[in-house]
Amino acid sequence: MKKKFIIPVALSSALLVGSIPMNSVFAKLDDSKVVSSVQASKKWNEKASVPVFVKERFAEKFSSGTPSNAVNYLKKNEGKTGIKNPEKNLKVKDIQKDELGMTHVRFNQSINGVSVEGAEIIVHFNKNNEVESVNGRINQMIAEDGVDTTATLSSDTALKTALSSVKAPEELTYEPTTELVVYPFEEENHTAYKVNVNFMGDEPGNWFVFVDANTGNVIDKYNGLMHADEMKTQKGVGKGVHGDHRELHISHVKEPKSGTKFALADYAHENLEGILTYDAKNDTDTRNDTLYVGDSAAFLSDYDRAAVDAHYNSEKVYDYFLNEHGRNSLDGKGMAIKSYVHYGSDYNNAFWNGAWMTYGDGDGKFFISLSAGLDVAAHEMTHGVISHTANLVYRDQPGALNESFADVFGALVDDKDWEIGEDIMAPAAKADGVTRLRSMSDPNSVIVSNAQRAAYGSGVYPAHMDEFYYMPRNVDNGGVHVNSSITNHAAYLIGQEIGRQKLGQIYYRALTVYLTPNSDFSDARKAIVQSAIDIYGEGSAEEVAVHSGFDAVGIY
Repeated sequence: MKKKFIIPVALSSALLVGSIPMNSVFAKLDDSKVVSSVQASKKWNEKASVPVFVKERFAEKFSSGTPSNAVNYLKKNEGKTGIKNPEKNLKVKDIQKDELGMTHVRFNQSINGVSVEGAEIIVHFNKNNEVESVNGRINQMIAEDGVDTTATLSSDTALKTALSSVKAPEELTYEPTTELVVYPFEEENHTAYKVNVNFMGDEPGNWFVFVDANTGNVIDKYNGLMHADEMKTQKGVGKGVHGDHRELHISHVKEPKSGTKFALADYAHENLEGILTYDAKNDTDTRNDTLYVGDSAAFLSDYDRAAVDAHYNSEKVYDYFLNEHGRNSLDGKGMAIKSYVHYGSDYNNAFWNGAWMTYGDGDGKFFISLSAGLDVAAHEMTHGVISHTANLVYRDQPGALNESFADVFGALVDDKDWEIGEDIMAPAAKADGVTRLRSMSDPNSVIVSNAQRAAYGSGVYPAHMDEFYYMPRNVDNGGVHVNSSITNHAAYLIGQEIGRQKLGQIYYRALTVYLTPNSDFSDARKAIVQSAIDIYGEGSAEEVAVHSGFDAVGIY
């Protein structure tokens, strides 16, 4: 009997399946399968994160699409939206104008000026300054119960507690952030510090820790890891992991003792800080990492191959978002795109850590170098786009949407098929029939390889809500990788009807304009339908295709 391969390492928000810790269109779920902890919090969760979706049939016209006019609309329409005292309980987070002439005013729900975690409302004005729709999620418990937002604990103390709770090393990737929020969790609205701690090492983390602002207790935490001299850019060449010839943008660097070298540093793109590739040198200590440098403009050695593909693929993904969606880098503002290759020893994963992409070399049995996959690079970089737009919480259905959108754009950039990870499988895994990580066209054809996850479902990736995996949060963050294949399949079916280019336009708009941190599958359907209407018109073939795709996977 041939050996069955199991993915040996899996990280939250990494590409791989992880084991670390209008009318209502809700997906129909079988509540009898939900684990007891989910059942206990179901009523609470519904009241703490209530979906809002209002589509105006007769739009109300204003002089301009400003926050104050958005609030005026909400005040007049409390009965439609369920949002009470909007002038008091909402604060402006962002104002976005798009290529269709629409203005989108995004608010955070707040109490006493303190943001309610995950509660956002967006008011959408058309080009005539008429309110066309409102969507998002609101916490109704705030209005009913009220919350004391007084904090007796200092933010410094909360930070120390957070660092200790995740066993953070002394060296952090970037300065931790601390924000006072109202955090709904386990039947109570807590006033808490939300602390973001990011580090590399043997067990990299992009932790979000919620520390009670009065008791100092850790309420909740989750790992959101989404598994010199002036340089002159010139052309270089390299050989990729599979032997492909790559044309690269590289730069001269001058080193004191060894003279001129050539770095995988691309400064050829206007208003972009650069595309930079680093060498992690087969360890997990970031103090050893350096910009990837060679003696010539040709990167042809076996050790170079992972870096060549990471550098080349990063530029491909950057070009896609710029050319298709007018987005300048992951944050839309030209942030540097950084990749680290040769991470760890036989490291079977790739991840977005909140600041850059990291690629392991694989163990040669299950994976080869993970930077070989263009869809892998696009997946990880899309996590960066998501974190700067909808910022979908990396848990449960919002987390599954996070993974799904990363897969969708992975398949749109690497457009030769609808499979994910087919270019990073090792020969031995392929010989055993493991030829890709996930299939958007036929999810059931791929086995869920981790026994802990497989115990919660059929053992294969689901293609319909009837096959949904009801997982506790300590398994794959509530099924973020496994359940993502349901919405992946919907995207595939839509793409088959309207083509990849239109699919990308609709999904990008939904991600950047309509979705909010706690959006679930039914919210995603609404957002994607509305995006199709915005771009192609009500009753269009594109809108019909979206409805059909979601109907087919049981998200009604």
